[in-house]
Amino acid sequence: MLDQTPTSLAGFQKSLSESGFQGDIEIDTAARLVAATDNSIYHLVPDAILLPKNSSDVQLAANFAAQHGVALTARGGGTGTNGQSLNTGVVLDTSRHMTEILSLDLDAGTVTVQPGVVLDQLNTFLRPHGAFFAPTVSTSSRATVGGMFATDASGKGSRIYGRTSDHVLAADLVLANGRSVLITTHGSNDEDLHQMGTDLHRELTENASEIARHYPKLNRGLTGYNLDQARTETGDLNFIKLLAGSEGTLALTTQLTLRVTRLPKQRALTVLAYDDCVSALRHVPHLVEANPAAIEFLDDKILSLAAASPMWSELEGVLGSVSNAGGFLFVEFTGETQADILEGQQRLNQILARNHVPVIAQVATAEASEISALWELRKRSVGLLAAVETQRIGLPFVEDAAVPPENLAQFVSEFSTLLDGFGLSYGMFGHADVGCVHVRPMLNMRVAEDRDLIRQVSDAVSDLCQRHGGLIWGEHGKGVRGEYVERYVGPELYGIMRRLKAWFDPDNRMNPGKLVTAQGSDLSVMKIDTVPFRGTLDAEIDPVASATFERAIACNGNGACHNWAPDDPMCPSFKVTRDKTQAPKGRATLFREWARLSSTGQDVREVEDALKRSLDTCLSCKSCSGQCPVRVDIPTMKSAFLNSYFKTHARPLRDHLLRRMEHLSLRARRLPRLMNLAQTNLLGRSVLSRMFGLIDVPVFSTTTAEQAVLRAGGTVITPGLEVQNWGARPVFLVLDSFTGVFETQIVGAVTQLLVQLGFNVWANAPLSNGKALQVRGFEQDFERQRQQTSQLLEAVARQGLAMVSLEPAVTDLFNKEYQRGAPTEYQVHSLDRFLFDRLSDLPELPVSDQRFALLSHCTEKTADPASVRRWVKVFARFGLTLEPVSTGCCGMAGLFGHEVEHQEMSRDLFDLSWRDAVATKGRTPLATGFSCRSQVKRFGDGPISHPVSALLAHLNTKNS
Repeated sequence: MLDQTPTSLAGFQKSLSESGFQGDIEIDTAARLVAATDNSIYHLVPDAILLPKNSSDVQLAANFAAQHGVALTARGGGTGTNGQSLNTGVVLDTSRHMTEILSLDLDAGTVTVQPGVVLDQLNTFLRPHGAFFAPTVSTSSRATVGGMFATDASGKGSRIYGRTSDHVLAADLVLANGRSVLITTHGSNDEDLHQMGTDLHRELTENASEIARHYPKLNRGLTGYNLDQARTETGDLNFIKLLAGSEGTLALTTQLTLRVTRLPKQRALTVLAYDDCVSALRHVPHLVEANPAAIEFLDDKILSLAAASPMWSELEGVLGSVSNAGGFLFVEFTGETQADILEGQQRLNQILARNHVPVIAQVATAEASEISALWELRKRSVGLLAAVETQRIGLPFVEDAAVPPENLAQFVSEFSTLLDGFGLSYGMFGHADVGCVHVRPMLNMRVAEDRDLIRQVSDAVSDLCQRHGGLIWGEHGKGVRGEYVERYVGPELYGIMRRLKAWFDPDNRMNPGKLVTAQGSDLSVMKIDTVPFRGTLDAEIDPVASATFERAIACNGNGACHNWAPDDPMCPSFKVTRDKTQAPKGRATLFREWARLSSTGQDVREVEDALKRSLDTCLSCKSCSGQCPVRVDIPTMKSAFLNSYFKTHARPLRDHLLRRMEHLSLRARRLPRLMNLAQTNLLGRSVLSRMFGLIDVPVFSTTTAEQAVLRAGGTVITPGLEVQNWGARPVFLVLDSFTGVFETQIVGAVTQLLVQLGFNVWANAPLSNGKALQVRGFEQDFERQRQQTSQLLEAVARQGLAMVSLEPAVTDLFNKEYQRGAPTEYQVHSLDRFLFDRLSDLPELPVSDQRFALLSHCTEKTADPASVRRWVKVFARFGLTLEPVSTGCCGMAGLFGHEVEHQEMSRDLFDLSWRDAVATKGRTPLATGFSCRSQVKRFGDGPISHPVSALLAHLNTKNS
């Protein structure tokens, strides 16, 4: 790490600002704290973050860094597991602006991109053309192509497709001195670089025997300064192989030309279950003979964690029958035709018939949704190991060891014995066909004794890898583990690497201290136990704060919240701003720093203000609590923070109105026309907007919920009232203060549908639920409301009635927050769950040619993923076609979309994925959420209905 002075950094920043630098320069504490972590155990705060807009910006940064002696560290998606992009000095992040796919040449089979393009973004672009970029990393939703080049990433299917460097044809680079060069697999356009390549090729040829002795013959071999594969037969240097995996220590990437691969048209997946993981891995060398596209493995710990997560609803149908096994292999076949798939499966079955290793069970599927769900499980293995709610969680520091596949079973057996000897729990998964195993030992980095194990375990695993002819890093790059490079390659080859570093970066300004340092310099490489640990800082947080913000402390930096896809619910504010301080990971970082400073009596004002600003753009949609692999629940912690924050700060006037708004609405609904006139006239709108900062407030239904229930044939009672006879097939509608006040036509439609289906419908007057109190941090008020409403729900539950709620956000509230400390457990069902559970009792109607599209509420989609499939099944029972549509947040999210200052963001979110979804011709869109329907009404081309409206209309048509 360079010893940089504030003066040099100030001069660097001034030069940039005056030179026409078009990108962003961030030096605030919040941005620097967020950039201090990745998906590793480390915490290293940079001095500034640059977010360049183009290659000219990158050149300017390199030029002025050279002039002012400032270090530059490239950063992409920030998913590194070993601190690859963590450093002091200046971080250069291409993920915000340099995200363009520049050109596609299908005849040549190439695509040219900027380094900040995300892998899923690229493959979404390529898919309509029947192509894809083959390296398949588990972090594909946020991993950038530039970052993949920097670590020479691979992933699932690498036995067939290879690594990133096998698909890069050319790269535009900026050197440490600011010079722009082009490198290819056959040399460079730069005369000096070409001469260096000629000299290096000669030196490598002279050391060929030494290279052969030290470089393992692995699919996951040594990358970055790849002295083995850099030589070409023509005497040129393959600069792509040389620089791929060098982690920004040699140059900065500004553009990449990539080879694309034909997308397989067919695929099938077979799951094999074994007594234990070692048995599964012993089978792999035999199974490879079937030539599948991939063989992945995971252990029983991963599966048990998945079974306890929301994703299990999508997996149970496939894995439920084998979930008690001890080890699993996922064997995938791909091809152009179904015959290709059948041939592969026949080869597999022939091998299985030889019974090399006993297989407990075998499950095969060619269903696209099931295959997707199974690979999603494999992708989320990392997060599942960090989501366990214990002090020790799975951590990446010896995570990606690789050995020859024939040695893998013995290696894993010894690896397990090694970890058992340290008394550590762990989960295992990985790429079995190429000998790469992912192991996350469970440690509590807040405890000094566990931090000390990082050195002990790492050294032992490194030695174990060498004994088995492998490497401690097989996939995720080296990062601070670069200290092991010399141990693997020997002093002579390490000397060549240092000379190579000196040619590219003699002053060690490019990601200094990583992998190797320039020959002639006295800078040492970083050590795995001298770079600051996140856990050391977390240990300073007091027990009360630790309990309150446990999910923030548990954030492992995997970056799933930086998801690129516009139609993915997490995280709305990040998708619009591309500001990492406005994502769950950034907010978790600020939560833990605020808690630490508060616990130690330090000045919290700067961090507190930054956290408050970040939370102001949080929609409290709770997608993070369901979708984050570690279940970082920002809305719940936001509520706790606001409760604390407003003890010393004045609340805005709007908060005082919102504190009472639910109760006021429940009273005002009795005079709907008067209230609507008051709030929709010019004066009323002006008062709401200027005094309270509210806009587009929903209007009251002119029919009360009770009237709607009674007219549809139901009965309205007070919850808890003793009823002698509930009638046959009773159901209780728990009416909320949203649909029960502003959309009572839906209440009537639900009642009518259930009555016509033969149910006795009972309902309450709309209940207060306190959702706004929770969101705004009125903790005591919310607790009082929770207890009051819970008593009513418990009274109904004691009567043995099924309870149904119509609003997804309220249903989730009742089944989670309301259950904490409740003396009587109860379940409030969504309408789709209630109908699905009674599917066989519903009338089976003739098939209609009507087509509907389902746009689910984001809370519902992430907290209860099975809801979409239930709606599809219910519609099919009614003879209707319902097509689920992938959408992100609509931008309303309860109160958020009604707040004046959030109008632009709210509309931008609607435009991201909802506008086109509701406008698509040939199908009728339906939305399950009150907020979603409100948003479509104001920003779409017209109102949108609840799914029940379609079911009732079709039932009435068939009955007429």
